[in-house]
Amino acid sequence: MKYFKLKYLFVACGLFATISCEDVLDTTASDAFAEDLIYSDPAQVERLVFTAYNSTESWGLNKNQWWSRRFNIEGASYEAKFNFNDIDQYRLRAGWTASNVGVFKEKWSNYWFYVRSINEFLDRIDTSKAMQDNPEKVSLLKAEMQFLRANLYSKLISFYGGVPILDRALGLNDDFNLVRNSYEDCVDFIIQDLDAAAAILPETRPDAEYGRATKLAALAVKSRTLLYAASKLHDPSTSPNGPLYDYTKASKWQDAADAAKAVIDLVGARDLIAVNNATDYQKLFLTPNQDNIFVRPYGNDYYDFGTDVNTLWDQTQSPSGYGGWGLSSPSHNFALEFNMADGTKTSGSVSTYNPANPNNNREMRYYANLNFQGAMFRGRAVDYAVLTPLTSGNSSLNGPDSPKGLVDGIGVNQGHSSKTGYNIRKFQDEGIGLTDISSQRPYILYRLAEIYLNYAESSYHVGQEAAAREFLNKVITRALQPAVTESGIELLEAIKKERRIELAFEGHNFFDERRWMNEAHLGFPVKGLKWTKTTLDVYSFTEYTVVTRPWFERQYYLPIPATEIEKAPAMLQNDGY
Repeated sequence: MKYFKLKYLFVACGLFATISCEDVLDTTASDAFAEDLIYSDPAQVERLVFTAYNSTESWGLNKNQWWSRRFNIEGASYEAKFNFNDIDQYRLRAGWTASNVGVFKEKWSNYWFYVRSINEFLDRIDTSKAMQDNPEKVSLLKAEMQFLRANLYSKLISFYGGVPILDRALGLNDDFNLVRNSYEDCVDFIIQDLDAAAAILPETRPDAEYGRATKLAALAVKSRTLLYAASKLHDPSTSPNGPLYDYTKASKWQDAADAAKAVIDLVGARDLIAVNNATDYQKLFLTPNQDNIFVRPYGNDYYDFGTDVNTLWDQTQSPSGYGGWGLSSPSHNFALEFNMADGTKTSGSVSTYNPANPNNNREMRYYANLNFQGAMFRGRAVDYAVLTPLTSGNSSLNGPDSPKGLVDGIGVNQGHSSKTGYNIRKFQDEGIGLTDISSQRPYILYRLAEIYLNYAESSYHVGQEAAAREFLNKVITRALQPAVTESGIELLEAIKKERRIELAFEGHNFFDERRWMNEAHLGFPVKGLKWTKTTLDVYSFTEYTVVTRPWFERQYYLPIPATEIEKAPAMLQNDGY
């Protein structure tokens, strides 16, 4: 029997593989025979596609790490901070280095692992027996893989800037000392894949295929990719600049507007699903609905870790007194972004906000997205307050969600008690137990509200303020807020504010504040509310700085891992590392 000895030099160890550089992979002719069998059967080919769906995001930032499988990127954004014992899990306070980026560590290798597996598929599928026997089905599977590769590259360039463009799997005779392509070339490559996929993918899927790619999904990825590319961060006049970061097309904002409009035209510019109150709004994120364009469903049909209940947010984000872990604490800074019920802001001369009663008369999404002092949650009011004065005889009167609260079977759960006086409510199914499963709950990757906000922002930048207001107001009025009438820079700020609120905790803000280069929301004192109460249940709070998050300009992008630069000296490191 014939054996092939393969030793991967660069890509296999960091860019593509999970094996050590010291490992030698023996590949026998029987392996190749098994692959031939797979590519001769459309059903087996489909299973390869299912595996590739693991490349999409989920409730966890990094599925290969125990901690970060249970929280996402919200704790590295303006929205929140990592809560447990104030650990600097994202290394935002220590600062990223090429050898240490905290829980972002395996982003690079994870993405490239799936790029390689998809490329291997695309290299073989056109000439496969499966394609010959069932071209209709297998062509659709190919389009799904093109979509997934484009989605991966869109994530890669958002984190790293320009990366190597690999449109095929590398072989033994290829040069592994790869160079990075320009950011603009990467965008073009992504759009090429998405256009090809959109031409084949169906507009809708039957219920049995919930979570699989559609034409709308491909166009949604295109919309976000072009919106990001058009943004200030990628303008050659800003820093960092150069081919790895710049997008120079004069038509960039019109291209972004056209991409969003393509989705809007397919859905008939319809209104978003109407809601009457915060509970209705919460339910939009718990079950399938027509506003969701591409989601990752909870389950093991397509995805690994699909049945790990602790990847859902019920236990991992609930307040500590409920037995929750409260891993991401929303900042008071972010809570102040939510308007009042009458549409006024929490600051300014016409504001109806009362700083002494911060939770009163807020807009509907405040109550749907946040747990706060006094919020009714799972049958009781959330209580972060510590009793004062505190004596040994009255310690049981501390709020159960406070740093001194008692939790059944645990005792004092100070490490998980919220340091900011808030917890995340969004995505939680309060109709089940903390460790129970609601099988159809989606992790939303792309939805119609985002597309409307993409169109509003890009329309503003091409001078179409009426269109910008129209689609901004489709989102705002669905949230029971008064329509926006602003123009000029005030309109742009209203669009940005609405993205923060409507898309809260969905993985957008980390990238939005960077692409807007809004350093006031990248480095800042993370504020919280420290609650106390008397034996007469008189509650009060003080605002305080939980931690101070510095800003390092190099952190517009993650560094290329130092180990990859060592293996491929031709691959340039990002600025500042």
